Amino acid sequence: MPEDARANASQIICRRVCESREFYSSKSVACYLPMDDEVDTREIIERAWRANKRVFVPVLRSNTEMLFCRIDPESELEKNSFDLWEPTRGLLIEPRQLDLVVAPTVAFDEFGNRIGMGGGYYDRCFSFLRYRKNWIRPKLVGVAFQCQEIEEITPNPWDIRLYRIITDKE
Repeated sequence: MPEDARANASQIICRRVCESREFYSSKSVACYLPMDDEVDTREIIERAWRANKRVFVPVLRSNTEMLFCRIDPESELEKNSFDLWEPTRGLLIEPRQLDLVVAPTVAFDEFGNRIGMGGGYYDRCFSFLRYRKNWIRPKLVGVAFQCQEIEEITPNPWDIRLYRIITDKE
């Protein structure tokens, strides 16, 4: 996508996330810090701060483990070995304590299946959701550009389905 189209679509997606019932009812929001080609989620983070929500971002602790660290507007960030921004320090939280998780999405289908960057971090981190009969929390909400929707993804047994997908589609 051209940069201006991506910026416009990101604004639409962020507005939709912030107007969602999942966002309104959350006290703790986890949101990724965007790379250049992803949905720019910084507006979601800023709106969460203005609404006095606790904001957490993913941090990678090994080749397999992802945790979430609290950030605020003054948090210092640095790039990790995957070239992703992470806070240098902060309070870590158990994934089960999060209310809303905004997940990056490379591709998705209408059934809530998601393809990420291929590391399986979100699937491992939220594996406890696989056997839930009632989805209480956290709500995993994927954000993606409409052009990233594909007809069908055949999920692996370890894949965690999204609660909802929010796009720029009108």
